[in-house]
Amino acid sequence: MNKLHTFLAATLVAISAVNAAHAATEEEQAKACRGDAMHFCASEIPDKEKITVCMKQHVQELSPACRAMFKGGKKGSGKSGS
Repeated sequence: MNKLHTFLAATLVAISAVNAAHAATEEEQAKACRGDAMHFCASEIPDKEKITVCMKQHVQELSPACRAMFKGGKKGSGKSGS
């Protein structure tokens, strides 16, 4: 569980670095991206810089809620077009 906790903390830091100017809280970011981070970037744990790079590389594959964290803050209305 300690490794998971470290991973989630690193994910929050990575997303916060990308999204520092936006209004999403860390809790919203973690909730939106936890599954995507585990799916796409588990091998990068616990390196927050590598997690950030990995998430950016997969941005088009991320869930709409997580993608919104990388592209402008809070979750949208749920209509992402794809």
